[in-house]
Formats: sequence, C-alpha cells, structure tokens
Amino acid sequence: MDKLLVHGGSPIHGAITISGSKNASLPILAAALLTEEDVVIRRVPDVSDTNYMVQILTGLGADVERFSGTVRITASEISDTAPYDIVRRMRASVCMMGPLLARKQRCVVALPGGCVIGDRPIDLHIRGLEALGATSEFEGGNVILTAPHGLKGATVDLCGENGPTVLGTDNVMMAATLAEGTTTITSAACEPEVVDLAEFLNSMGAKITGAGTPIITIEGVSKLHGTVHNVIPDRIEAGTFMVAAALAGDGVTLRRVHEGHLVAITAALRKAGHQVHFNNTGDACTVHRGDTPMPVEIVTEPYPGYPTDMQAQMTALFAMTPGSSVVVDTIFPQRFMHCAELKRMGADIHVADGKAVIKGVKSLSGAPVMASDLRASAALVLAGLVAKGTTEINRLYHIDRGYEHIDEKLLALGANVERVRER
Repeated sequence: MDKLLVHGGSPIHGAITISGSKNASLPILAAALLTEEDVVIRRVPDVSDTNYMVQILTGLGADVERFSGTVRITASEISDTAPYDIVRRMRASVCMMGPLLARKQRCVVALPGGCVIGDRPIDLHIRGLEALGATSEFEGGNVILTAPHGLKGATVDLCGENGPTVLGTDNVMMAATLAEGTTTITSAACEPEVVDLAEFLNSMGAKITGAGTPIITIEGVSKLHGTVHNVIPDRIEAGTFMVAAALAGDGVTLRRVHEGHLVAITAALRKAGHQVHFNNTGDACTVHRGDTPMPVEIVTEPYPGYPTDMQAQMTALFAMTPGSSVVVDTIFPQRFMHCAELKRMGADIHVADGKAVIKGVKSLSGAPVMASDLRASAALVLAGLVAKGTTEINRLYHIDRGYEHIDEKLLALGANVERVRER
C-alpha cells in the first residue's frame, strides 16, 4: 500500500496540464455499451476509478484497448450482468444500469454499499428507469432491472432531497436514447460532466437537447453508432491545484482548463484575496497567492454553485487564512472527515451540523494523517505543502481514485513530495 510523504516549505511554481475529467469519463465509458460499433474516447485520466470501469467493460464482454489516455471499446457481444468483484470497488459503476438496460432489456448490478461522506442512495436512478417502463427487484445485494418489451419515453422528475442527481441524470439520459418516443427529464443535474455525456451521445446519433439546464429532452432512436470523443478537463483537479497555488504558490499556471466550469471556485479564491488570471481563450489560468488573504464563507450547492468536491481543499486553505472562515456543505453534511486530520496538524476547526468554522492559524506542523475519501486526501496533501516538517498521508489509494499522477505534477511544480510503497 502506497503512502505520500509531503515535505513542507517548498513554494510551488511553474506550469502543469490538467487531465481529462474522471467524473465525465466514467459515464462516457459506460455509454459505449449502447452501440456495437467502435468507440474511441480520448483524454481518459489514468486513475483507479477509470481502470475499474475498463475492467467492468471487459468483464461484460467488451473488447477494450487502452493506450496513452485513449480508450477504444467494441461492445459487439456483452453480458447483462456486471461482475460484483469489480463493481463493489466503485460507486460510479451504477451508471452501467442505464446503458445495459437499454441495450439488453435487462441488467444486474450490485447495489453500492455505505460511503464515508454520507448516505448516497440510488433510489432516484431506479425511479427514473422505472418511469421508462423498467421493473426492478432486489436479490442477493443486486438490483435487477428488466424491460422485456423495451423502454418507453416519459417525463421523469429527478429532484432529490439534496438536489439533482448527476449519475441519476446520466443513467436516465443514456437509457432514454434507445427508448421509444420522447423522454423529458425535469430537475436534471446541470453539471458540465452531464453536458459532456450528452455531446458524446449526440455524436453517436442520439437526439438530446437541453443538457446543462434543468430540463433535458431526449428523442429516442433505434440505434447508435460509433464515434470519437475528447473528454472535458477535470474541473475538480483544476480547482485543487488552484487552491494549492493560493496556499503555497509563487505563480502557478494550469493548462487545458475550462474557465466557464471554474466560475464558483474562481470567485471563492478571489474573494479570499488571491489572484486568478485566465488567458483570452479561457483554457489556461495563472494563480498567485494574495498578499492579504481574507476569511470567506462558502456554501456548497449543485452546479453552477460551489462544488461539494472542492470544500475539503478550501478548508485546508482557510486553515492558514487569518480570521474565521465558514464552510457549509448542503450536499453531504457529513463530509468533514478531513477536519479531524487537519486538526492533528494544528488547524483550529469546529464542526457541527454540516458546518465547519475554521480559525486561521499561523502555522501547521507535519504529522501522520489518514485519508478517508478522495477529496479529503487532496486537502491533506495541500496542507502538507505549507506545514512545517513532513506530513505522512496514508491510504493513498483514495487519492489515486481521481487524481492522475498527483505526485508527479507536484514535483513538476517544485514541491518536495515522495511516494513510498510500504512492504
């Protein structure tokens, strides 16, 4: 099992290129099951989550080749049952339900278990697919969906207790591409990753309009064909390195970003007193740490609001920001496991009722800490960049789920980090 040693005190500077989006790649890879023809997907990040998805596709019978960020998939003959031993490792494997059901009229997918960041039910996914005519049953830890007479277009409301569901929107949208008639998704997720999936499906011959708005319309077609697609940049990886630059940077440039996807993160950093400058085309930005950082309150919201996937990283920034900052997570109110580990490094944080109050301290000290989830891991790495001494981050497999070669990118920026493999 790997761990990361972060030796604090080295300012970071220079330029790196942001990888393709993990959260866009996963449903796009799954959507390749909707056609028998060749699909080529470029800029797929080399992270464990995408590796698991490739293994699931292979386990279903698809022919998959992967090389230098490009994945070629031919799903001419596939099973309707996703292999549990791989599915259990990744929650996003539930996005297999929509394409498998549409293609095979039946799917068997293991129900995801508990999650450290809070309850993440898939009832909206199932309700949406049932609205298209599927029936569901639960057996042996699996959800079994069947539609022996095919799927029929319908109006589907995907509003949940904590707002729209991204993967639920993806599942219904994928299934509806091959349904008979027209499907309208209301309360749809508006995230850029949903838009990227819609563009991928449209390039395969689907007829989808409204992606990126709360109402998506899908006119079903009888068949989809092969395509070539470039995945969008990862806005959460970009945001993470933007925060790293605000914490420990001496001018950091990020290439291959999308300015429009980073509006909420950019606004929060500027409000906190840091400088963010985009080029004229909006595909590169440079971040400088401000001379007078200021406390800020952020509240997570569905896109285009501030993303829950970026609150842990901002908490690390606020730990070294003078004054009292506040982080409220309305999406996952229990998502504050990183705060206890940051407190081990000397941070002053009080957490209660889905809110963290962070009083900035003058310095943090390196310590052994435990990663609890993907974004919490990133927050600990960021804190380690400015801590005195060495921060030892255990359970590094969490960060490898969603950050492509994060240690190599930090080294390229001048950080003093090393990956150590424990025997």
